[in-house]
Amino acid sequence: MLRGILLGEADRILTLYSPWRGKVRAVARGVRRPTSRLGGHVEPLIHGSYLLARGQELDVVTQGETIHSFPRLRDDLGSIGGGLYAAELIYHSTSEGVENYPLFRLLLDTLMRLDGEGSVELALRYFELHLLGHLGYRPQLGRCVACQGALPPTVNFFTASGGGVLCPSCHPPESSVRRLSLNALKTLRFFQEKDWAQASRLKVSPPLMAEIKGALREFILYHLERELKSTLFMDLVGGHGSAASGATVLRPAHGR
Repeated sequence: MLRGILLGEADRILTLYSPWRGKVRAVARGVRRPTSRLGGHVEPLIHGSYLLARGQELDVVTQGETIHSFPRLRDDLGSIGGGLYAAELIYHSTSEGVENYPLFRLLLDTLMRLDGEGSVELALRYFELHLLGHLGYRPQLGRCVACQGALPPTVNFFTASGGGVLCPSCHPPESSVRRLSLNALKTLRFFQEKDWAQASRLKVSPPLMAEIKGALREFILYHLERELKSTLFMDLVGGHGSAASGATVLRPAHGR
């Protein structure tokens, strides 16, 4: 479950992400009453099995069962912040009723990783990069997006509008694109090309992680065209803000 919105005195509108139907909205009737059997099964970040009945405007949840509640994730502010961030990204980057099983699998695997004992930041950077790929926005990291030449082993430049990396020769002097160190480029390539079993063994220093985080956030913000509420929370619980991390804070949008 990605999120829930209160409806009336006892109902809730749920947004679910399913393996075969993609994003689905449905009403859970009476779920906020203490006697509801559904109550504990329709919380955000729960992996569950749900039976839906077709409705005129929205489907109706008639049954629900928790498959995995991710208890360790919920005991850690950084992990739960990461989970909410992943769910919010899926929510805002997908349309209702569009199947994308690889994206469903990526979200579920990411919640499993956040529920474990590994690095939250590593899991989220891997999630972000592969999310972009599953949505059709895979960054070009192998060659310069302008001249298509090989990228030199030095500082290059990351461009969200261009869709990847510019070599120094193609980088306009007045451009505001982000500098990308050689180690950051190598790490991004490694994340993009390797599976999680290999990526999870990579040791990334905090300054390098901050550089990669800033580049990916900028790329996501450009393509998403909206700010996310969960990023500010993650920066706060992580013990640093954008100035310390080098990342772009996507401040909460108003009116949502």
